[in-house]
Amino acid sequence: MSKEFPRFSRRRALQAAAVGVVALGLLLWWLLPLGEKPPSGTIVFSTGTPRGVYQEYGERLRNEMGTDMPGLKVKLLNSAGSQENVERVATGRADFTIAAADAVAAYELRHGVGAGRLRGVARLYDDYVHLIVPRGSDIRNVADLRHKRVATGLPDSGVRLIAERVLRAAGMDPQKDVTAEADGIDTGPARLQQGKIDAFFWSGGLPTKGLAALAKDGAFRFVPIGDDIITRLHGQGEESRYYRATNIPESAYPAVQQGLPVPTIAVSNVLMTRTDVDPRLTEWVTRTVINSRDGIGRHVHSAQLVDLRTAIYTDPLPLQEGARRYYRSMKP
Repeated sequence: MSKEFPRFSRRRALQAAAVGVVALGLLLWWLLPLGEKPPSGTIVFSTGTPRGVYQEYGERLRNEMGTDMPGLKVKLLNSAGSQENVERVATGRADFTIAAADAVAAYELRHGVGAGRLRGVARLYDDYVHLIVPRGSDIRNVADLRHKRVATGLPDSGVRLIAERVLRAAGMDPQKDVTAEADGIDTGPARLQQGKIDAFFWSGGLPTKGLAALAKDGAFRFVPIGDDIITRLHGQGEESRYYRATNIPESAYPAVQQGLPVPTIAVSNVLMTRTDVDPRLTEWVTRTVINSRDGIGRHVHSAQLVDLRTAIYTDPLPLQEGARRYYRSMKP
């Protein structure tokens, strides 16, 4: 048989509920920048090629921004990759994008239009250079690419930039010593299987889903890019300092690597914008990027590497004011 609660108990319960509401409000005020309404309007986000990591990350980040900022419409634009992305943001054709640090530095060094307006939002994850050949190929190192049909990436892509530098570091002229083909991750794997190219370069996060089907069949293998190539790369120019020696870990493509890491090159990716983009919007975008790491990371493995402690290092770009506000607010 139920008993009626004493009046003082009901009163205390109401008081506790009121305190809880106030506490929740304060928590939301702290979590949401300045306790304000989310930004609204329309922005353009330049991504990358279909089946590439930029494209998938951009699609999932758009979904997360839609949850945090319901009034914000995010238009995604496919692109050739890093070089085109940098130019689009610098010239105002896009508001946000992802680009590799070497492509950003190259644009700044050649004084591209609007280069001085570029600003960083967050360091995201690293791209790894993949040099891929058929399993039975006689290509064992970069020098063996001479006189071969090599996909060096789309024009204005980050892949093209780094592939040509790697070929030069191996003593080759990319226009004369190889037959260069303009394939990206969307077409390169199929053309390799069909025997239309002998090798292709790709630079992207690990693992790249565009290689997943090919990797399951073990139909290709990786050509190592050794320390000697990286040493020569560092002598090519200021932007080459963003390359570092690393390994594709054995867990990235298990059927292909068979427990062995592959020596290669890595370069960091930066989420970027411009000085004239609303700092309040950038603050919210930065917050979404950091808070969505685990959610996006369940689908895009590279996103798991986004970290608040390293996100502020957006070299060669200084932080945009809105991003700076966010990181300052998160200091203990």
